Amino acid sequence: MLQEIDWHARAKAVALPNRPFIDGQYVDSLSGETFACIYPGNGRPLTDVASCNAADVDVAVRSARKAFEAGVWSRMAPADRRRILLRFSELILANREELALLETLNVGKPIANAYNGDVVSAAACIAWYAEAIDKVYGEVAATAHDMTTLVMREPLGIVAAVVPWNYPMSMAAWKLGPALATGNSVILKPAEQSPFTALKFGELAIEAGMPPGVLNVVPGLGHIAGKALGLHMDVDCVGFTGSTEVGKYFMQYSGQSNIKRIGLELGGKSPQVVLADCDDLDAAAAGIAAGIFANTGQVCNAGSRLIVDEKIHDQLLEKIAAQARVFAPGDPLDTATRMGSMVSEEQMERVLGYIDAGRADGARPVIGGGRVKTETGGFYIEPTIFEGVRNDMKIAQEEIFGPVLSAIPVKGFDEAMAVANDTVYGLAGAVWTGSVKNAHRAAKSLRAGVVWVNCFDRGSLAVPFGGFKQSGFGRDKSLHAMDKYTDLKAVWFAH
Repeated sequence: MLQEIDWHARAKAVALPNRPFIDGQYVDSLSGETFACIYPGNGRPLTDVASCNAADVDVAVRSARKAFEAGVWSRMAPADRRRILLRFSELILANREELALLETLNVGKPIANAYNGDVVSAAACIAWYAEAIDKVYGEVAATAHDMTTLVMREPLGIVAAVVPWNYPMSMAAWKLGPALATGNSVILKPAEQSPFTALKFGELAIEAGMPPGVLNVVPGLGHIAGKALGLHMDVDCVGFTGSTEVGKYFMQYSGQSNIKRIGLELGGKSPQVVLADCDDLDAAAAGIAAGIFANTGQVCNAGSRLIVDEKIHDQLLEKIAAQARVFAPGDPLDTATRMGSMVSEEQMERVLGYIDAGRADGARPVIGGGRVKTETGGFYIEPTIFEGVRNDMKIAQEEIFGPVLSAIPVKGFDEAMAVANDTVYGLAGAVWTGSVKNAHRAAKSLRAGVVWVNCFDRGSLAVPFGGFKQSGFGRDKSLHAMDKYTDLKAVWFAH
């Protein structure tokens, strides 16, 4: 089916949602201000999108609060919420072509990845939390014989879900699933680079039977609309995925307003540790290449630091370089493309700046190191591998968010672990080893919220995802994600 579609023709005809979705319908923004959405595959403008400000956010919050207090969702029978969320999931899949195309046009990722990956994962996430609704129980506490004590979960109220541009649908679903399942009203604020699928989600939610106001979508600039949500006195929680820098702003906004709950899934500088006893360098090379070049390296847990024992350094780099060649940038609307464009000219220039910094610090490119496909007008960077990297270099310490791998040679297990943990981040990490003993030692030693052994970037909705240190706190996915969007209430009954 994917290959049978003329995606370039579809791109010319698809409707591009560009207005806020509030109280069950598309509306005009109050200011009339807009921002341009650019197709990063060719650098050309697609449409102007309404740029919501604090006044628009306030309208959305009032709509969400009205719905919450009315109980049309928050007090709906769990089985009925389940039915509507399952229908929402079905509609996401039913609109698979349109959603995949909207995502590719927004962010330049390969259409095959959007169609087979992002749409399917978003629908699966909504369905998973729908099924969890009536399977999460309260507690009866062990108290004195003349008392009965219940411990119940209640929704927080109004949740602002502020999501990034690298996986717009998946990241939105990671917030929407648990927040809606637990009975909250949600205001979804997509990144300004990727508003289309979020706005379409609002429309599909109403079609699924969700009451107006339960899911509102406000496109806008982060420092305006995002800040307004963070400072709003009637928003009870912000679930944010994005950079550590912006995550710190949301913590400040919480303190400056109503001490709203904050859940943060932030940046990363994930180590790929390859020990000398690794007995399958081909598998390691394939996993490492995919872990940094997939989605053009625009992944929070991208394995951007290769920490490799010097005994196998040269052999492994040669194998990774061979694997990297299959990620040559291509037309995002071509179903054969494995790696598309960067999301924007700004992000491309940021990554090129890091590549220049790596060279200036003395690191040497093994492959790549520049912009390609300039004739298209798009924002493409070739897969890049640096050798001769020290862990104190800028390219080894700062999150690049691009297809750039830094190879750092080490001697032995202890040095590998020390270098791996020498970062302010702690989102994820991996170890490649043929020793069961070293696998367990490394899993315990790595200071990260997710550790992979002899694999990379495996995931399941049943398993929590989130980080240590400046990679944030709180967890997405799994039943643990519901903790962020609920309060515990203890109720005592005297006999």
